[in-house]
Amino acid sequence: MKIAYIGTYPPRECGIGTFTKNLVFSMQDARNDAIEESYVVAINDHHFNYTYPPEVKLSIDQEQQTDYLEAANFINLSGADVCVIQHEFGVFGGQGGVYLLPLLHRLKIPVIVTLHTVLKVPSYNEKAILKEICNMAHQVVVMSHKAIEFLVGIYDVPETKITFIEHGVPDIHFDYNQARKEFKLRDKKVLLTFGFLGRNKGIETVIQSLPAVIKEHPDVLYLVLGKTHPNVSRHSGEEYRSYLQLLVKKLDLSQHVSFLNEFVEQTELFKYLAACDIYITPYTNEAQITSGTLSYAMGAGCAVVSTPYWHATELLADDRGLLFGFNQSEELSDLLNETLSHPGKLQSLKKRALQHGRQMTWSKTGQKYLSLAFSVQREQDHVTVKKDSKIDLLLLPPFLLTHIKRLTDDTGIIQHAKFGIPNLKEGYCLDDNARALLVALMAYKQKKDALAFDMMPVYLSYIHYMQRKNGLFGNFLSFSRHFLDDVGSEDSFGRTIWALGYLLGNPPNDAYYQTGKLVFFEAAPNFEKLRSIRSIANTIIGICHYLLSNPGDDQMTERLRNLAQKLNKQYKEHRTEKWHWYEALLAYDNGILPLAMLHAAEILNDEEITQTAMESMHFLTGVTMKDGYLSIIGNKEWYKQEGKRSRYAQQPIDALAMVLMYHQVFHLTKDKEYLNKLFTAFMWFLGDNDLRMSLYDFETKGCCDGFENYGVNRNQGAESSLAYLISHLTVQKAYEEFYQTES
Repeated sequence: MKIAYIGTYPPRECGIGTFTKNLVFSMQDARNDAIEESYVVAINDHHFNYTYPPEVKLSIDQEQQTDYLEAANFINLSGADVCVIQHEFGVFGGQGGVYLLPLLHRLKIPVIVTLHTVLKVPSYNEKAILKEICNMAHQVVVMSHKAIEFLVGIYDVPETKITFIEHGVPDIHFDYNQARKEFKLRDKKVLLTFGFLGRNKGIETVIQSLPAVIKEHPDVLYLVLGKTHPNVSRHSGEEYRSYLQLLVKKLDLSQHVSFLNEFVEQTELFKYLAACDIYITPYTNEAQITSGTLSYAMGAGCAVVSTPYWHATELLADDRGLLFGFNQSEELSDLLNETLSHPGKLQSLKKRALQHGRQMTWSKTGQKYLSLAFSVQREQDHVTVKKDSKIDLLLLPPFLLTHIKRLTDDTGIIQHAKFGIPNLKEGYCLDDNARALLVALMAYKQKKDALAFDMMPVYLSYIHYMQRKNGLFGNFLSFSRHFLDDVGSEDSFGRTIWALGYLLGNPPNDAYYQTGKLVFFEAAPNFEKLRSIRSIANTIIGICHYLLSNPGDDQMTERLRNLAQKLNKQYKEHRTEKWHWYEALLAYDNGILPLAMLHAAEILNDEEITQTAMESMHFLTGVTMKDGYLSIIGNKEWYKQEGKRSRYAQQPIDALAMVLMYHQVFHLTKDKEYLNKLFTAFMWFLGDNDLRMSLYDFETKGCCDGFENYGVNRNQGAESSLAYLISHLTVQKAYEEFYQTES
């Protein structure tokens, strides 16, 4: 048998990585002649690169969607018989770890998935994604009986598909006295907690219990062993550790609490476990379905005191450990004093823990996984080939903000370029800074792109700077930062409201949210004064993004209704039997009109609005996609009713509007055929167009401004490059949604 493993892996400091490594070698050791070869596909986090050992044959950048597809192809071609995947929320990329789904979908071999977390109250996305993972897996492994209960009752997973295998523990043991001598702890009563630090670990409960313990046992020392969790450190720094250290100082416990800020390897960890008198897991709530740290403590034969989270309740049953209430420091004080005062009780706890721990060694766990792998291999004929999306992300260039960064300075994004070089003579405009803010927000939401996050305040501050006292905006600013107009176009106003509405619906942090909210509501009194139908459409989209996360704002809902009725009135005035459109010609940015009505339909649930949206979308599709590819209405002459359509001066913002239009109609209908149309529209950028020429420049990473009858306009201004990037992100999002939607 040949086995492929997917998960985090050392030297990445991660509990799942340690689990994966132990599993790989324990399955190999369980029966040397059974496994021909094993290899690992490792998940990297946030663009970190690691020097992996030889068994790692491939790595996946957590937020790089195409890496998952390439990994599936690699595994399929490797000759592997079974794939074993370690699943934990936060390990895989995309919202809720959705990037794993296309990989699973493409695998042609049986899959075993180990679930390290099963949520009792998942979000909609978390539930949908985990259900689909379990649906595509041949067997699902969990480490607690509570997890089985949740999978069956909440996620509708057949119990026959679930296997219970306890968390493995290394068979490493040290002498109590020798370990204490080595750590210079012989005259101490040692309490220990280890693992990554974070607010849910409840370390403060132990610290608050110590003054009462020290009164009876002045030789107590509490060791807190472990680094701050990388995700916590990335977003909050050492805030929690600092809080704990201040608490220690406040309670005058400096001689009784020691923080060891390191990620220790297994052998060293088990030496610490051997040296402790009591091991404590003081988690703050019950929602912990698996705890590797608790399993290790049991395997080392520790006397364990814990809060009654799910895994602890199971593992410490039958007097294998002691439980105290969540956040109950006084109860913990009494429990510790009682246990430390009765050495016989302490030894009895250690003995029962060790007896159970011997049933959890990696040699036994590896044998169980190996038997399961043979079982699913024997049934591999039942693995069905799944229907794949017509969207092929491997055709897409990597998502890069290289050209946008080139166009951006500390004022904003330069609106035009000569080929791939910023044209400083043309200065800045509001439209492009609004689009740039939208790109940055989308890239950060979907990919956690650090560069996108860093550029957000530049674009947001430009928008804020251009707003006038009456809530309207100036549009143009010279390179020397001189205003070139007092009030900009209505179109630029609408595009700005779109970006601000998206910000309010998808805020990256509170500071940006509050700034965006201030600007958005300063502009709001002008919404119903708009006359340009494209400005109205852009504004509708922004309002809808806002209302999706603020559905109780009745005043804004009424503004949306009024604007949607304006567009609908335009439609009814110009609609004929053969012309289903909002004006007497198809001009520029056409898809934005049905797109806005589709957004309004989602919020308002108005049958007439929905009918107008669908009818106008089908009309535009019929005009622009007759030959199986997108043929945009050219800006040279446009397309007048009863006239001839212009094919040249096609521009990227029109392709963007079509991509977004199909994405939104998919949200309304759940018809996956619209996702295929979306991809067809996107491929306009990459050469599936009237000229059969790519507008994306693989050298500069920018997008050309459009094409004429003579060929491509090689200038790569902000508008075109931003339109490409928004479209690119939308395709990636659509690809996720293809696999999230039930067939």
